[in-house]
Amino acid sequence: MNKDTLEQLFKDHENDFDIENPESNHKERFLNKLNKQGELQLIKVDKQRRRLWRPLIGVAASVILLVALFIGSRQDSNYRELASVSPKMAETENFFTLTIAEELNKIKNEDSPKVQALIQDTMARIKALEKNYESLKIDLTESGNDSRVIYAMISNFQNRIDILQNTLEQIENIKQLNKSSHEMSDIDI
Repeated sequence: MNKDTLEQLFKDHENDFDIENPESNHKERFLNKLNKQGELQLIKVDKQRRRLWRPLIGVAASVILLVALFIGSRQDSNYRELASVSPKMAETENFFTLTIAEELNKIKNEDSPKVQALIQDTMARIKALEKNYESLKIDLTESGNDSRVIYAMISNFQNRIDILQNTLEQIENIKQLNKSSHEMSDIDI
């Protein structure tokens, strides 16, 4: 449509347009008509739904914020884990992590004063290996999956497990020695 055609269209329908202002009670009459038809009830239900959604939207926004913060903090490290190399390495890392957690849990359950020095020494050695593992993650990122770095990471996991298992054996030996010396002292009496 060109400009002349539009102008002609408006001129032809000039008297057909409603240019008058509605009466002062137009809104009330309109709402009454809607109420009679049940539409007002739908508006009320819609407002109630909005009231119900407001708290949920706040909770959802909080969850999204927490997830974004978590992802952001994970991206700050930007160091590759052993799991990022391959699915097989992901399984390996998961196995080692679970095994280390179980062994640490066993050690933390030992609360005898006679083994506390041994446990503290073990935890210091584990922390040193964890620090070394963090530097290996940096090396893995920089080297681009160098097999020597991957082997060093696996060895680090194995060393931690060996230390923890050795400590548990030593704790068991100490318990056995204490038990046998206690039995010997009972026999002497």
